[in-house]
This record gives sequence, structure tokens and C-alpha cells, in this order.
Amino acid sequence: MPTHPQSYTDLCKLLREAATLGSVSALVSWDQETYMPKGGSAARAEQASILAGIVHERKTSKKIGNLIAACEANASLMADPRHGANVREMRRDYDLVTKLPGELVQELAKVGSQAQDVWKEARQKSDFKMFQPWLDRMMALTRRKAECYGVPKGGELYDALLDEYEPNITAREIDSIFTPLRKELTTLVAEVAQATKGTKASKGAKAKKPVKIDTRCLTEKVDPAIQHEFGQIVLRAMHFDLDAGRLDVTTHPFCSGIAPGDTRLTTRYRDEKFTDALYGTMHEGGHGLYEQGLPKALGTNTLFGTPLADAISLGIHESQSRMWENFVGRSREFWKFALPIIQKKFGKSFKQYDVEDFFRATNTVTPSLIRVEADEGTYNMHVMIRFEIERALLAGDLKTKDLPGVWNAKYQDYLGVKVPDDRRGCLQDVHWSFGLIGYFPTYTLGNLYAAQFWETINAKTPARGAAPSIKDLPKKIAKGEMGELREWLRKNIHQHGRQHGAGKLCKKITGKPLEAAPLLRHLRGKASEVYGIK
Repeated sequence: MPTHPQSYTDLCKLLREAATLGSVSALVSWDQETYMPKGGSAARAEQASILAGIVHERKTSKKIGNLIAACEANASLMADPRHGANVREMRRDYDLVTKLPGELVQELAKVGSQAQDVWKEARQKSDFKMFQPWLDRMMALTRRKAECYGVPKGGELYDALLDEYEPNITAREIDSIFTPLRKELTTLVAEVAQATKGTKASKGAKAKKPVKIDTRCLTEKVDPAIQHEFGQIVLRAMHFDLDAGRLDVTTHPFCSGIAPGDTRLTTRYRDEKFTDALYGTMHEGGHGLYEQGLPKALGTNTLFGTPLADAISLGIHESQSRMWENFVGRSREFWKFALPIIQKKFGKSFKQYDVEDFFRATNTVTPSLIRVEADEGTYNMHVMIRFEIERALLAGDLKTKDLPGVWNAKYQDYLGVKVPDDRRGCLQDVHWSFGLIGYFPTYTLGNLYAAQFWETINAKTPARGAAPSIKDLPKKIAKGEMGELREWLRKNIHQHGRQHGAGKLCKKITGKPLEAAPLLRHLRGKASEVYGIK
């Protein structure tokens, strides 16, 4: 192993200590979402606030700033591709975190914890007015946070928050991606709605009727305990290490990479439509594989706590979850693997269905209300709605009291669906309750990255300079052999941490900058198979 200057060694040690404290905070948050009794919410808010303050104090210490400067002055260290990048990202993190007052960080943590509990109850009761005062408080705090970061030159307040999750991209650039994508997706959804097939009329002439997909295989009821067991089987097939992770139940599924060797996933169950829980589990499992693949194992030269052991961006993180959920989980090959297990564990009623039934049923394009249950064809519309709304909220162009009406109108406009209540409307997502403003666009960026990576993974002739493809991957998935895919992702994405920016990594892997064409090819290809459109 190379010998690093003492300043770098000391710096990594201090950041590791801060990250260890942060992992305690993450554990407290995970517990609140899973097993904490309702009566513990007030004390939990205090705990979250104090822990956030301690972690912030550690991360903003002048000693860390001085050590970063010393490392930056070391030419040989900065010339090292990995460790130079590590110091570069340490500087970025330090400059951001030192812009935030400690009391604001603590208040955000406290109010976020309180608002989360109110959101749960408001969602259950479908009562936005119950949650509105807390959303007002969180938006005010988040706006203040963005002001502390500062508006980038020529940008807007939203950019300051977006940069936390997807560095080096602006709301205007997101808009330039979303606007043409929305047009293409609207066209695709319309074509699917108008799709017809020939049927024999009584006099031998051919008539046309709308294509209707039989989804009865998804309406069979399955005990949640059996669904949980099946979810764990799928996670093992994905090569998620359940000895270094676990799967639990929560209101809104999430993944928490708490610490080295401890990555926790959550999902939610209902008796019918078991695929909602299955895809929630695969989605979070994709996040979990990224967390387990980052180079943060403890040891003499551990990188835990430094940017090299952290994810590049949420867009790249979402590419991993969306890839496993959609490109693997909704494929015909996945159902060849999964159906025999389902028929054995779920009961006799599943014997009547075949692979084609599940492939078609899980690839319908049907506008709906709930983002996390949306099909691939309409999912990004849900994201675009949230992006527009939170951007308007932050700018002050939209008042929280008007949020339900605007939400409902956009769902009618974008997806042609009528929102019946707040629970299935503006209260369905947990993100705003604890201040994750600027997060939503990364879901669609994740879809775009996933599609481009997937084309490279399966390319018969990879583009010049692109990563090598995986031979016969569909056949391997059909056999439940997904380890090679996990290793490809680990080698080409996970192990690099934040050495490369998202855009640079995309070009390094695929040989091209990020573009929408691969996702549109994927969606249109599925629609062609299921609905017969061109």
C-alpha cells in the first residue's frame, strides 16, 4: 500500500469518526421508521436534533479545514487519481457544510423528525390540513438552508438544494431534459391507449378493439409473511448480502446504508398485488447493493467516512434501484426464474398462470395515482409533477394551502386521472416531511442512466471505449444467475465511490454522454411487445 502524508491519514480518521456518529443518527432514523413506539416521537426528535448538531460540529471543525488545505498543498497526493479526487470532494463537502449554522442543522433534524410523524398520521387520515403547518415550517427551514448555500451565478434557489443530491446540474438543465421527454412519453401513452388488435367479426371481416391486458395474476391474494420470504429469495438471487443487511416493513420503503456491514432495506405489503412489495424490495435492494459495493469496509486503510466510500449522486444511486426493479424485475427472463418459486410458495391459484401472463401484466402502461406503484411508461410523469411543485414552493410561487389543488390539477393534466383524496394525492410521499427538496428529479435521471447502462451491459458490439458487455445475460437471469450483473455494477460503478462525477462516469461506462434515447427505446420496445405498437 502507498504511504500517504500524515495530514491525509489524520483527515481520513477525523472524517471516519464523524461518519461513525452519523451512522448512529441513521440508526435512530431507521428505528423511527420501523419499530419505535408512537410514544417515543417527542424524545426521538430531541435525539435526532442533538446528534445532528454533534455531527455538524465534527464536520465543520477548523482542524478538518486545515488538514484539507495541507493535503491540497501536497502535489504528489493530489496527482493520485483516487486520493486526489478524495481530497477534491472533501473540499466540496467542507465548503458546503460550513455554510450552514449549527442551530439550523439541529432545527432541520428536529422538525424533520416531528413532521415525519405528523405526515404518517395525516396520510392515514387523508388530511392535508393536519400536515400543512409542518410543511410550512419545513419549507421555511429548507429555503433558509438554500440561502445559506447561496444561489449559483445565473441560477435559482432550487439549484442550491439540487446540488446536494445531483452535483453540477441545474433546475434549468433538468427542465431542458424533462420537457422533450414529457412530450415523447405523452405520445407513447396515447399510442398505447389507442392500440387495437384485429378480431374476427361475425361475417369474416376483421374488426378492431382496444388491446386489454389481463392482470388477474396480480390480484391474487398472498399472505405478507410469504411475500416477505419470497422477497428475501429474490434479494439473495440479486446477491444482496443478508448477513450484512436486513429487510423490514415501513410506511414508505427506503434503504439506509447505516454503516460498513449494515445496510437496511424496508418495503410494505398488502394482501393483493404482491408485485408492489416485490418491486419495492428489488428497488431498495438495488440501492442496497450499491451501498454494499462501496469501498467502506473497516480495516487498517478503510475509506469509510471519505467521499471515495460514498455514492456519486442520487441519480446514479437511483439508476441501480431502477435497473433491478425494471430492467431485471419486469423482464420476461426474470419471470422464468420467479414463476416456479411463486407457484410452489404462493398456492394452487398461481398454477393457472404462465410467464407471459406475468410479463404482460407487469408491463402495462396505465396512468395511475401512486408514484411508487406506477408503471415504467408513466412513472416519470409523477416525477415531473413533483419537480414542478417543489420548485414553485421554494420560489414562493405556490403557497402550501394551494398544494392539493395544484397537485390534483397536474395529475389530471399529465396523466388524465382524478385524485380522490389527499392520501393518494399530495400526501403519498414522505420526502417533503423531512426536507428532501431537490431529490425527486434524480428518480428520472436514474431511469435515464439505467437505460444507458443497460444497453451497454447487453450490447452485442459495445461502443468504442465503453465497458464490456455481459454475454448471454438474459439467459443467466432466467436461471436466477444474477451474480455476474452484480459484479459488473460493482466493478464499473460501486467501487469508484465519488472518484468520478456522474456525467463523467456515464461517458466512461457507455462511451457517450447521458441521453434520453436509450430509455425511450426501452419503453417503446416493451410497449411494442405488450401492445403491438410500432
